[in-house]
Amino acid sequence: MIKGLCITPPILGRISIGKMIEKHGRRLPEKDDQFTITSQIQTQGGWAPHPLDAIYRDASQGEKLRTIPVSVLFSEPDLNLRTAYCVFDRHAGRPMCTGDGTQCRRLTQEGMASLPCPGPDTCEFGRGQCKPYGRLNVQIDAADELGTFIFRTTGYNSIRTLTARLQYYQAVSGNLLAALPLELRLRGKSTTQSHRTPIYYVDLTIREGMTLEDAIRHARELHKRRVEAGFDQLALDKTAKEGLANGQFEESEEEIAEVTEEFMAPTFEPPQQEKSQGTLAVAIKKRAAAR
Repeated sequence: MIKGLCITPPILGRISIGKMIEKHGRRLPEKDDQFTITSQIQTQGGWAPHPLDAIYRDASQGEKLRTIPVSVLFSEPDLNLRTAYCVFDRHAGRPMCTGDGTQCRRLTQEGMASLPCPGPDTCEFGRGQCKPYGRLNVQIDAADELGTFIFRTTGYNSIRTLTARLQYYQAVSGNLLAALPLELRLRGKSTTQSHRTPIYYVDLTIREGMTLEDAIRHARELHKRRVEAGFDQLALDKTAKEGLANGQFEESEEEIAEVTEEFMAPTFEPPQQEKSQGTLAVAIKKRAAAR
């Protein structure tokens, strides 16, 4: 295995609750009130829809796509949903710092450093640019047993809800999270900060038409069949954990533009702090090239 390369779950497509729009000559992200399932191919008009998008839209009978039947690949919640506080360089698109509120890994002119992480509210390095960032991998189509679709979010509501659901389902199912029939569900809420305008976040529930008890029975039966066939869930989780720990940051060079466009699209002239981080990114790249 190549050291320094983060091995992530195979991705077949993306799940989003937003889209890119043209405004004043710039491409900016705009929130939506429904899911969109896209492929990994980007055209001039945006990300090309995945064939599954049309299938589930037809199944919704003219309603907006707000539920998607899914399952997860791993039994450990943190492998399905990776979360961290992140600071991105808006010029280079690279993550400059990722932390968990206790420790962080930060790119400096001397290389990678492990430092205390105070969290986004008091971080001097982030200065208002540090935000939670989550990546959820789910399976939609059983045709590819190890392929997943990724949902990326910087929303507190989605991250908090998805984290709780995954941990709770793992607990009540007796560590059979990877065998549970689940469903991504888009929910809306209004807050004081939203000025009573609905905001949407992603939830994870038991699949429609099933009770929790039904889902647990289904998971036990599926787990039994898998064990009899020789499927080793513990080995899969262990391998995934080692792969994710093999690199410093999860996003590859190819994914930089995608993440930057969706979450870090500038709507104003970057302040001096951001410019200095951009200079730092250039310096780090030059240093790496010199090696």
